[in-house]
Amino acid sequence: MNRVTSSTRAVEAAILSAMRVLVVEDDQRTAETAQAYLRSAGFVVDRVDSGRRAIAECAVIPYDAVVLDLGLPDMDGVEVCREMRTRAVAPRILMATARDSVDARIYGLESGADDYIVKPYALSELVARLRALMRRPGEVIPAKLQVDTLVLDSATRRAARGARAIELTTKEFVVLEYLMRNPGRVLTREQISEHAWDANYDPFSNVVDVYLSRLRKKIDGPTDIPLVLSVRGAGYRFGERSES
Repeated sequence: MNRVTSSTRAVEAAILSAMRVLVVEDDQRTAETAQAYLRSAGFVVDRVDSGRRAIAECAVIPYDAVVLDLGLPDMDGVEVCREMRTRAVAPRILMATARDSVDARIYGLESGADDYIVKPYALSELVARLRALMRRPGEVIPAKLQVDTLVLDSATRRAARGARAIELTTKEFVVLEYLMRNPGRVLTREQISEHAWDANYDPFSNVVDVYLSRLRKKIDGPTDIPLVLSVRGAGYRFGERSES
């Protein structure tokens, strides 16, 4: 039983750390509190206060999940949900509302929401429900990633190259995990920033290059095969995946 529980938690941690979430909430205090808590849990989080802004954001940013308030000032949350469901690739939608009635829950779910949470909600429940949304039947998401001799454990947030432990900041971990989940692919700076930074990211800054430079210094030792590779005019490529 303990082995099953440990494995399940490891997979959930791997899913969680890879998620980008949009919080759609017009109550500023509620939105700020949820955003801060989710960020502390490892999510990349943006927030907007209207339905139209939410639809616009989802049209250009590939969110994994949306926490959608049912009572918005400009549009009903159900309308927003239905509009998001018309997209070719729609995010998972967690409907949030103070209307704690069976009819309200059914109404939200039938509009296309994946799950329902009643306000005021416990922040720990919010995290748990977002984790649950991202579980996909039959999909295996490894907790440990390995490229060459570099191993990244998403459950413990530890990294090591051979016998050498590597200390990573939270943002370095998020960037490295994204690279290691896409070994051998050329990733543009825009793709990396979309995954690891929120909407406040300045596309004209060199922050992606700065973080990749830091990772290169930490990961690629003098006797190691280089894994963090620059691709001129395109972006970066991160080694090739090795099976552990």
